[in-house]
Amino acid sequence: MNSPAGEMKSLGGNLWKISSGDERAAELLTQKYNFPFIVARILTLREVQAAEAADFLAPKIQKLMPNPSVLKDMDKAAARIAEAIQKRRHIGIIGDYDVDGATSSAVLRLFLRAVGSEADVHIPEREEGYGPSMQAVDDFKAKGVELLITTDCGTTAFESLEYAAARGMDVIVLDHHEAEARLPKVFAVVNPKRLDENNEYPYLKYLAAVGVVFMTVTAVNRELRQRGYYSDARPEPNLMQWLDLVALGTVCDVVPLQGLNRAYVRQGLKIMSSAPNLGIRVLQEKSGMNSAPTAFHLGFVLGPRINAGGRVGASDIGHHLLCCDKEYEAQLLADKLNEYNVQRKDIENFVLLQAIEILEGTPQEYPIAFVAGENWHQGVVGIVAGKLKERYNLPAFVMSIESDEVKGSARSVPQVDLGALIMAAKEKGLLTKGGGHTMAAGYSLEESKIEAFRQFAGEYVKKQIGSEAITTVMEIDAVLDAAGATRELAAALEDLEPFGAGNAEPRLMLKNTHIQNAALVGVGHVRCVLTSDNGGRLKGMAFRVGDNEIGQAMLKSKGEIFDVVGMLRRDRWQGRDEAQFIIEDIRKAA
Repeated sequence: MNSPAGEMKSLGGNLWKISSGDERAAELLTQKYNFPFIVARILTLREVQAAEAADFLAPKIQKLMPNPSVLKDMDKAAARIAEAIQKRRHIGIIGDYDVDGATSSAVLRLFLRAVGSEADVHIPEREEGYGPSMQAVDDFKAKGVELLITTDCGTTAFESLEYAAARGMDVIVLDHHEAEARLPKVFAVVNPKRLDENNEYPYLKYLAAVGVVFMTVTAVNRELRQRGYYSDARPEPNLMQWLDLVALGTVCDVVPLQGLNRAYVRQGLKIMSSAPNLGIRVLQEKSGMNSAPTAFHLGFVLGPRINAGGRVGASDIGHHLLCCDKEYEAQLLADKLNEYNVQRKDIENFVLLQAIEILEGTPQEYPIAFVAGENWHQGVVGIVAGKLKERYNLPAFVMSIESDEVKGSARSVPQVDLGALIMAAKEKGLLTKGGGHTMAAGYSLEESKIEAFRQFAGEYVKKQIGSEAITTVMEIDAVLDAAGATRELAAALEDLEPFGAGNAEPRLMLKNTHIQNAALVGVGHVRCVLTSDNGGRLKGMAFRVGDNEIGQAMLKSKGEIFDVVGMLRRDRWQGRDEAQFIIEDIRKAA
């Protein structure tokens, strides 16, 4: 939305909006569960009813995961996989090159291994394209694969999967992507987003692929038990051991952390803290993690490293690390992923700086960040588009001009539906390929069509938001004094974890705050002490603000009073346990 006339922006260029909640409902929660009022208020803002609060705070998979048979084709798929295990048929798995693809294929492979069936796995390289290819099908056929299972892909892979079926393979799709009215003509398609699903459990549509795979192995395990497959010599595996992988894929695919997903992540983090997966444990060590894992670590520490193989290295390294059972091999694979992640950052920074130079060196006609460069690495154009969107708060389109075609990625703001924009551009013949959803999309086009696409996208966005830059609105969950920002409140807020899509970390405002002892630390970070006239005092940290108005105001603050917005967390570094405020934005107090 554009800035309302007369409303004061923060130093970060944002408008602050204090969310209006149901205060009576919050009072009831406080009385019933003895929550701090702020926690109760945040629960009401997340639309958690009093009867649901206990399940929200302590979600149980046993209670939230329905019988897997509720999904269409599940029983059929489970019976076929169980038969292949019993008869020792050759199974092939095709995954995807992102974290959800790596974890979903790993959960399936580890389960098959645990019940005595080793599968061949193919993770396509980015150049090969998303999903199953004809070449992958031919390679599996040459190896004697009889049952082909796709994870995190396949729902719209009509040509390649029907080709596999024609070559004599039974094909099972385990996916979560948007489906069309028609489905591939294969043995089974298990996808909660099938248009013919009955929606008895609507939250299943939010599952990542790894969540669908976990439901599937649960169904297969049950089928094997009913067939009498297990014995003292061949015990039934404990499926809970793979919930760390389910949590990792769920967080990194940015699906809503609600319902079953919340239970998956909450329980998966507990499993991960006991380090049962060798690959994850080694990657944690290589990443310098020295505290219990949280959803933040999954999304911003482990996930990017696993993703790095698919972006700039070898796509299957992440999958192999997650399935690894030899220490030395895990060390080598984790080192590789760390190297790729460093390369990814260097390549990303190079492309980002070039893109900023192009955009800021040329007058912009439209309210979009639209930029193309020759042979920019395809693995980082999506990340760069996201960073340009954050920098300019406008829809961003980033393209790599290759010898044969132009490949691009886009990221949007809430006011512009990218999926609709891309579909409209395809209908006009401006793009050769393209697809996505509201906030993100990928596409391809001919080099000669770049300018026409820029004009089309620019006019499309201009109609949606006007020609002015958008002012972001920061939603604030609660307001308090620094004296109320205690370690005890920070601990109570942790009960609302895991934080992520659909359950954002609570954003708080500290009113009438003094910023003291501000100093630059690290690369552009500002550390300070936040105090109030009521005796409040806690540490504050603002990241990457050294060169902007927020950082400069903090460093020059001398007796001025500010309102400060950010997140209250516990600081446990080196054995400490105290409150710390992570500063996102500030403004001078009214």
